[in-house]
This record gives sequence, C-alpha cells and structure tokens, in this order.
Amino acid sequence: MSGTPHIEASKGDFAELVLMPGDPLRAKALANGYLDNPRQVNGVRNMLGFTGTWNGKPVSIMGSGMGMPSISIYAHELYDYYGVERIVRVGTCGGLLPDMKLGDLVLASASSTDSSMNRLRFNGWDFAAAADPDMLRDVRLKADQAGLNVRVGEVFATDYFYHPDPQFIERVSDMGILALDMESAALYALARQHRRKALTMLSVTDLIPSGEQASTEDRQNAFGAVIDVVLGALLGDE
Repeated sequence: MSGTPHIEASKGDFAELVLMPGDPLRAKALANGYLDNPRQVNGVRNMLGFTGTWNGKPVSIMGSGMGMPSISIYAHELYDYYGVERIVRVGTCGGLLPDMKLGDLVLASASSTDSSMNRLRFNGWDFAAAADPDMLRDVRLKADQAGLNVRVGEVFATDYFYHPDPQFIERVSDMGILALDMESAALYALARQHRRKALTMLSVTDLIPSGEQASTEDRQNAFGAVIDVVLGALLGDE
C-alpha cells in the first residue's frame, strides 16, 4: 500500500510546511490561487491535498475536515508518516467579542476545549494546548508589518457545533476566550506529541453576540492575501 489509510500520497509528496483549511474545496482554491504548479497529491474520501511552490519554496495545502477526530487523523499521518514539520490550520471561527467584525483574524496562542481527547492522550491530566511560540511570533510580526488587524489570544475548540449547554457562550466569554473553532486543541497536542510545530490562524465568519454570519462564498474565500503573509513569515519573502 502506498501512503496511509487516509492519504494516498507517496513519501516525499508533502512539503515540510502544510497549510490546513477545514474545507477540502478551500484547500483546492488556495492551492490554485497561491501556489505555482500545484499538483494534487491526495483525493481519498475527497479530502483534497496539493503540493506546489511559493516563491520557489515547496508548500502543501490539504483539507482537515471538521472536528478534532478528523484533523487528528490527517495531522497524525502527516507528522508521523510523511515527516511534515509544521502545520498551520487556516480555518474559520465564531468570534465572541462584541467589537469583532466578519473577516477579522485571530491567532490562537492556546486552545481550551470541552473534548476529552487531550486528557486521554495525557494520562487524564489537563494539557496546555499551545501554539509553537516561534511560528506565532513570526506570523504576528509579518501581519503587523502588512497592516492586518490580528487579535492574539486563546480560543476554544469545541466538539459541538450546536452546543447543548445554554450557558456555554457566557462561560467561555467570561474566561476571555476570543473565538470558537473545532480543531485547534487537538492539532496543538498532536504537534507536541510528535515533537513538531503547529499554529492556528482563524478568520471570523460568525459573530456569536449578534448572530451575523458570512456567506458560503465569503467562507470559501476567507483568507485571501493573508496566505501570502503566513507563507512570507514562515518561509521568508526572498
């Protein structure tokens, strides 16, 4: 068998840096929009993955699917089998601050969660799921230089898109959480487990306080030129 149970690529098909949006169609759009000569390296279960170059440097972009179980499968296989060194989740989120606007950007310095995955991974203890500090610093600096309005702080990765606890939003907001996603806590723990690096950068597509939501098209195009900022920070502009 070539590849893994969920990725058909051969070893060497992935770059050391992988960007991971949740939506595989967004992965395709980003690869076609920002990489030179992208080629598809995965199509198993339509979880599309591509490798090309940016400023002459190899980069891969692959979907992760929704939720911590899904990103855990793909990130584990990328780190463990394909030797990927760095994964950047470029996803969407629900913003919790009343002054947030659709399209605002959040860099997740750390991620709390209601999932039990990290406790099971960490002997029943609480694990501090945090971003790689060097990646966080470099992307923040490049974003500031580009004039992007980026908020840095803690997010909350939940197992629920429709949470059954009516007090959930109030509780996480009271703890200073900036935004909600569904993947970041698992990604950060997997990076630590495999002695690799990870970062989460999110675009606000839902405003929790007001209920305003981005359109499907806006979600598909959530990152735009931000990709050049992320890659410039992590690969260098030269």
